[in-house]
Amino acid sequence: MEESNNYGHQHPLLLILNQDQLIHNQSGVTHCSRCGEEVSVPCFCCAEHCGFYLHKVCAEATLELNHPFHLGHPLVLMENPPYSSHLRCVCDFCDKTCKKFIYHCSCGLDFHIKCALFTFNIAENNLKELDHFALQLPLISTENGDEELEDVSKCFGCWEPLANYAHFSPDCRFNLHEKCAKLPFKLNHKCHHKHPLTLQFNSERLSCKICQVTRRRGFVYGCSPCKFVVHIECVSESLDLVVEDKSHEHPFTLFTRRSSFICDACGTEGSCASYICCTCNIMVHKKCTSLPRIIKSKWHDHRLFHKYFLRIKDFRVLDYIICHDEVNTEHGSYYCSKCTVIFHVKCVMKDKDSYEIVKNKDEESTDESVSSITKVLERNDAGEATVIEHFKHNHYLILSDRVGEYDDKCCGGCLLPIVDSFYYCTQCDFFLHKVCVELPKVKHVWHHRCRPPLVLFSNEVFECVQCLWLSNAFAYKCEECETRTCFRYIIALTPGARTCLGHKHPLLFYYKYIGRCVACGKDGIKGLFRCKDCDFSLDHKCFSLPITFQYKNDQHLLSLTYGDDNSYSESHFCDVCEESRDPNLWFYNCATCDISAHINCVLSEYPFLKLGSIFKLREDVHEHPLTVVKKIYYYPNCGKCGKPCFDLAFECTACNFIIHKKCASLPRIIRSKWHDHRLFLQYFLRIEDFRVLDCIICHDEVNTEHSSYYCSKCPIIFHMECVMKYKDSYAIVENEDEESPDESVSSITKVLERNDA
Repeated sequence: MEESNNYGHQHPLLLILNQDQLIHNQSGVTHCSRCGEEVSVPCFCCAEHCGFYLHKVCAEATLELNHPFHLGHPLVLMENPPYSSHLRCVCDFCDKTCKKFIYHCSCGLDFHIKCALFTFNIAENNLKELDHFALQLPLISTENGDEELEDVSKCFGCWEPLANYAHFSPDCRFNLHEKCAKLPFKLNHKCHHKHPLTLQFNSERLSCKICQVTRRRGFVYGCSPCKFVVHIECVSESLDLVVEDKSHEHPFTLFTRRSSFICDACGTEGSCASYICCTCNIMVHKKCTSLPRIIKSKWHDHRLFHKYFLRIKDFRVLDYIICHDEVNTEHGSYYCSKCTVIFHVKCVMKDKDSYEIVKNKDEESTDESVSSITKVLERNDAGEATVIEHFKHNHYLILSDRVGEYDDKCCGGCLLPIVDSFYYCTQCDFFLHKVCVELPKVKHVWHHRCRPPLVLFSNEVFECVQCLWLSNAFAYKCEECETRTCFRYIIALTPGARTCLGHKHPLLFYYKYIGRCVACGKDGIKGLFRCKDCDFSLDHKCFSLPITFQYKNDQHLLSLTYGDDNSYSESHFCDVCEESRDPNLWFYNCATCDISAHINCVLSEYPFLKLGSIFKLREDVHEHPLTVVKKIYYYPNCGKCGKPCFDLAFECTACNFIIHKKCASLPRIIRSKWHDHRLFLQYFLRIEDFRVLDCIICHDEVNTEHSSYYCSKCPIIFHMECVMKYKDSYAIVENEDEESPDESVSSITKVLERNDA
């Protein structure tokens, strides 16, 4: 060890050159005070043993670094990232968060000290730190989802998966393909004859002229005066004169020219390098030579086929159902052979998780063949199923259009009045709308991130994750994340043009548009159904409102109305709540009785929940199935919180047990800002287990005969409603056996001795 200058530290520093010296001076795992990473030799440590450590490379980092890969400006060493505290600073080489000292450029580039110096050594062809590591095959598996393994499976130079061989550096965790570690600093390329291309960072975030993809991380070859960049892999791959792929029956040949072209496979612009098929007379991007011929997309129920040219007369509508812009059939697109709908290639292939490639065109997709109708017993001359068996019901169902005879009945699928063609059971009082019967049993949806399709289910009380309605109507469930979505939302957001009450033009859903809903008047809503021809927008909840609804105090069905022609202001009142209503907003109306009411007043809080339905709670709440009830004549006390059940509740008649809806869904374990330890929900507590029975939030006594939250370590007790009052003040603990890291953090780093107590 030898003493050195202190690099801004108040005590002298010792230079440590071998691992044994470092271990001797350490009291545990230590980190560099500049880069924040675990210390490795060579490094400096404080001679006074105050816990200060500094990598030698971090200590000797220059205040300004003129980097060969970024000649426009110097990189400036900064103690902290120059951004607001809520903005995350990410290294433009390794893609990890920068928390301490960084090299920063005014054009927006940020690097860890090690990353800046490592890439500098690449530019100088001075990678001595990798000399003692042999080239090896990347055998690291990423199947277990480990984030660290996912990171090391990519080359930091080109950000492509590690293929063939890669340099490996365990101490600094850098990965480089062999070719990326030995790239020439300059090269001449046939796609850009004017100037040579230099290896550099993509500081201006330009898209590659060959593949049109913009990649922020890694290296590119570029010409700064011409604003021209190409990816490392595109430079080498574009030199392949002939490309053969199973997705096209003929080989593609490289054709280089400096002018732009329109790709015949995807319909977007390309430049510099294209591939041509002389047999088919088509010109495509390099990446489009391998476009899959058949895919299964979340945006559509059926498989989609890629075709270079389509006939306009084969399609009813040429507007694409994702971006709603017109599709040019003279260029490549994906289409459905069953529904005659059409998709832009760039839109349907944008998100890799939203589609999967179908390799065998003759193999029928299992998702497409799953129907809610388990068996068709009879059909009429038009091919309609007139007698069926359905998964929802034990008896066979018969098709009928005699709507007027059953207007006092409700559909067992949507729980709304029978107002359209329906199926009914001759043996019991059961009805299903025809549209509810025809719902697919399995459905892919574009707005759900999990890869498995959603599955249709019924007879369960649930809260829709989108509409937030409590319901036991038909719904779709994700088997992976266990969320449930009402079928009204699923059907509404199924891509395609929609007709709407009171509007003559079709509506399309724009999921990024922010605006005002004409039905409810709410502004700033993201995701609206819009008319392309006029200023008309609806949110999904208003779009899915029942056209007719049976209000409890009216003998007739109320109709959804979109405009009040009556200019007499006295009529602009709600006949339910007797408050004023805006005549420009939608409302429910009975023309026979001359009754008008707010939408929320008619639907109330639970319009899609059928009383008498069976609901199963967790066994720790109650062991028997419960019945959905709404008490009117008497108000029994909730078995959990002890307060009267004025509203919706769940009741067990066998045990004389009843519980509020809100109490039924309370979490068993929470972490609260009011206490250091986890709190447990308990229905009945023994008084002798607690020193004080006062809630430490409101200071009122807690009744231990009703539910409350308690700490098993302290022991203290909380009113259930006090600790759950604010959503931001607690977090739900999902895993009971997993210890919270906050509870085990002590300022005592090590206990050396203990007394008898």
